[in-house]
Amino acid sequence: MIVATLASWGAWSWIVAAAVLMAAEILVPGYVLIWLGGAAALTGLLFLVVPAPWQVQFAVFAVLALFSLYGWFKVARASSEAPSDRPDLNRRSEALVGREFVLEEPIQAGRGRIRLADSVWVVTGPDLAAGRRVRVAALDGATLVVEAA
Repeated sequence: MIVATLASWGAWSWIVAAAVLMAAEILVPGYVLIWLGGAAALTGLLFLVVPAPWQVQFAVFAVLALFSLYGWFKVARASSEAPSDRPDLNRRSEALVGREFVLEEPIQAGRGRIRLADSVWVVTGPDLAAGRRVRVAALDGATLVVEAA
């Protein structure tokens, strides 16, 4: 029964499967189903011209699907490794290295705080009085390592 069903799959079934897979991409984004749909569409178009048994159709679909997914992952990886014009966009603390600020509270026993815009940052460094300018030299997790400017 399953073999008879698979044998009855013609080219139009592949084209319908392609449309379903491409429509499903809208519901399940990720750019995977679109490539499977493309492979199904190519399989359907090929076997509209050259009829073949279902085993050949599935083999051709599998090969086309693997090649299209492999190609997509290569392109996606290359684009994700492209250098950014804003490499510190989501790493706010790294953007602070090298900048200078005024201490609102003194650094005592190597620890203090500074206010930057709407947040307060813990700083470590040499003991300094409030009002002194400090430069952020490095990061230690979420703590800014400062030195006198």
